[in-house]
Amino acid sequence: MNYWLFKSEPSDYSFENFVFDKETCWEGIRNYQARNFIRDNIKINDEVLFYHSNISEPHIVGLAKVIREAYPDHYSWDKEHKYYDPKSSPDNLRWFMVDIKAIKKLKRIVYLKEIKQEPKLSKMILLNNSRLSIQPVKKSEWDLIIKMSNN
Repeated sequence: MNYWLFKSEPSDYSFENFVFDKETCWEGIRNYQARNFIRDNIKINDEVLFYHSNISEPHIVGLAKVIREAYPDHYSWDKEHKYYDPKSSPDNLRWFMVDIKAIKKLKRIVYLKEIKQEPKLSKMILLNNSRLSIQPVKKSEWDLIIKMSNN
């Protein structure tokens, strides 16, 4: 099993929206490194930290699980959709998505500032490649974040 951190801007799709929906497709990834993680590495039952980004105090708010592995992001072919990509088509697959299921909200939110202050998390991709919207998390990092959240 692998561990991941998925970022979402709460104004676009919050963890509260996700809990209401119960599960969702994780569409709209338009970064090749994140796309490669989706296409090549993310597997069913992998666990996910749900991270609220692009807000005054970014934080990890909840947990999710992968319930469907990579499949084509058909929104990239829809001219009316905000994630449309004219270079992508059913014959020229560029973008992929996975489905995830909400597991639970953390008992205590873990803020980015706390993660930055924890020496054992200093090598976490979140702190060193902060623009990546999907990123792997080491098991030791996962365990420490879960401990920090009192779960």
